[in-house]
Amino acid sequence: MRNPFQRTPPVPTTHLLPTGPVTLDESYELCRDFNKRHGTTYYWSTKVLPKIKQHHVHALYAFARYADDIVDEIPSQGGRDVPTEVRAAALKDFGDRFFADLEVGRSDDPVLKAVVHTVRAFDIDTTAFRRFLSSMTMDLTIESYETWDDLLVYMDGSAAVIGEMMLPILEPTDYETALPHARDLGNAFQLTNFLRDIDEDLDRGRQYVPLEDSRRFGVDLKDRTMSPEFIALMKFEINRCRELYRSSDVGIAMLPDRSAKCVQAANTLYSRILGKIEANEYDVFTSRASISTAEKAAMIAKMLR
Repeated sequence: MRNPFQRTPPVPTTHLLPTGPVTLDESYELCRDFNKRHGTTYYWSTKVLPKIKQHHVHALYAFARYADDIVDEIPSQGGRDVPTEVRAAALKDFGDRFFADLEVGRSDDPVLKAVVHTVRAFDIDTTAFRRFLSSMTMDLTIESYETWDDLLVYMDGSAAVIGEMMLPILEPTDYETALPHARDLGNAFQLTNFLRDIDEDLDRGRQYVPLEDSRRFGVDLKDRTMSPEFIALMKFEINRCRELYRSSDVGIAMLPDRSAKCVQAANTLYSRILGKIEANEYDVFTSRASISTAEKAAMIAKMLR
């Protein structure tokens, strides 16, 4: 999928892990640190949640980050790209270890120790994790998606499931009614990333904007050209994304106050990226739309009053 929060490749998460045993508290602290360093929007938003729940969100983020690093950030071997089959094997091993640890109810892995504890504490559906890992596997071999429906298959595991994983922690008044809106918010975040990171994804040999949309507007993203046609394409995709954010508002209304404020903060901060893209006149090739730490901190401080 790729790290959506930094322009230059970070030090891979998988190579910052302790080599010895860790306690459960230490595992959660490690997950919190991953979130603070790499998922700043999510990290600041979690501060609105009761402290008893914050570390569980950090654990889910760390799981996703861990898998994402296996796909995109494994260091090269002697300056050469790591073969796809090596990355696939590493991702499979990560998944096998996770599900084996879930079965016994505990883990010795520095990250998975906290993740397993969170999954069991909230009885989170384990099929969501299988679908997530399946989409990560797709990133190893699939470079583009023909239609929006095709992309939604990928996003089911890469984005919508994140909403599903989070929902038990957020405790909506009606889980089944809130579920599709939680999925829409996960997809909105993901599509926002795709639009912001078109340039970076092209560098990785990937295109997440549906090919049929590009053809409809007469655009070849590989040209990286700021043309009227490209701007029309971006406006179309941004409108699609905002529809997903509007759907998420329905689900937010079903959450208890602190949970609603947390998700609303993430919703507002992430959707502002779309406004930044528009303010940059849709130029995602020479400038990167982002929300400053000061903006994030100011919003969270306001919500905590």
